Amino acid sequence: MVVSPSNSYSTIRNEVVNLNDNNNREFKVSRLKQNGQIQIYQSSYRGSYSSIIRDSLRNAALGRKVLLVQLMKGGVNQGISNAQKLCGNLTWLRPSNSYDQHESENIINNDSLSKSINKSIIEIWDLCKKELLSGEYDQIILDEIFLAIEMNIIDKDDLISTLESRFISGDVILTGTSIPKQFILMADQITELRS
Repeated sequence: MVVSPSNSYSTIRNEVVNLNDNNNREFKVSRLKQNGQIQIYQSSYRGSYSSIIRDSLRNAALGRKVLLVQLMKGGVNQGISNAQKLCGNLTWLRPSNSYDQHESENIINNDSLSKSINKSIIEIWDLCKKELLSGEYDQIILDEIFLAIEMNIIDKDDLISTLESRFISGDVILTGTSIPKQFILMADQITELRS
């Protein structure tokens, strides 16, 4: 018998396992899947998470299904419809429009450009929420999610409630430079990367 806190296990996607005892009697037992850990990587500067990208590639090559989302970095022909697939199991996703693709001055002086960028990031976040609740991926990495919160693009309470109701057997990795206290308290592991 397994006893655990109710927030550690979910019965949404339980598996039925057939077991036989020594007398060849068959039993059907439900096996509950455990949610993975919430890991936070913090660094004093942006772009310091190459080890996370390396680990996600390794996990994908080993057969785990990985979703790597860089919320604040754009790419040429990116967006949900143009996610990059690597190693067969790694889906790499960036917004179709992002702040790093434009000069700061142009963003400040162009309200419609700023709204377009935010809309692109929110579109990616909405997909991430669905994936966190679906259990399809073994690992989900939300790179620079805390910067999106700091810039008021993603609501902090929305991330908290999504993490609390997530269903993923693997880990959820969150990165950023400034981590709100609520997330530090939720995390199973916090890693500070120093230069």
